[in-house]
Amino acid sequence: MNLILIRHGESQWNLENRFTGWKDVSLTKNGIIEAEYSGKILLKNSFKINSIHTSTLERSIETTKIVANILKFPIEEINFEWRLNERHYGALEGLNKSETAKKYGEEQVKIWRRSFDIPPPLLENDDIRHPSNNEKFKNLNCELPVGESLKNVIERLEPFLKNYFDFIKSNKRDNLIVAHSNSLRAIVKILEGLSKEEIIEVNIPTGVPLVYNLDNQLNIIGKKYLVDEETLKRKKEIIKNQGKIQ
Repeated sequence: MNLILIRHGESQWNLENRFTGWKDVSLTKNGIIEAEYSGKILLKNSFKINSIHTSTLERSIETTKIVANILKFPIEEINFEWRLNERHYGALEGLNKSETAKKYGEEQVKIWRRSFDIPPPLLENDDIRHPSNNEKFKNLNCELPVGESLKNVIERLEPFLKNYFDFIKSNKRDNLIVAHSNSLRAIVKILEGLSKEEIIEVNIPTGVPLVYNLDNQLNIIGKKYLVDEETLKRKKEIIKNQGKIQ
């Protein structure tokens, strides 16, 4: 069986190098092209998608619908799961990463972006960016995040992943998750058994399917990105350099 992970196509705030988190932003023209590429390369490689799960954030939903249309997967069968949302970047949301590096230093920004268990500065409850001000999240039966580390993302993903892993074990087919940099990094950490030091260096590019071939116990048989090595390297370098002073 195959588990396919896709990070949404480039969003407007990716282009502007902003911390995005739970902010709803749309795909850029390039992001749409990346989403179309993902769908077409899955079709070309003859994957038979049994299920699609995505987050409740617009950039991920847009990507998912583009991919689903290309694969002729019924839109009404897409599963929307808030636990797949991006890491909440707290008070960093909306800030330019390079400008933040100028103010606080590149090392501090790297800690905020990539450390396992150190959250960003938290939002105040009266901040207009607080998720309780978004109709989409008002009815969630949980304490809404105001800033998360990767460890926090893993903790909120656990209830979903327990059921999801049981589900894909039982169907033994090709299943797709379209989500975000850090929700996907959380899944990668769990699947690959990475340490908190190893996960720091993992960068997942936008709009490129990452395919895990798994046995019945979800042990990894093979892993590959569906893109050429040169393009993959270039995309990963872009992510790595986002938190540096330009």
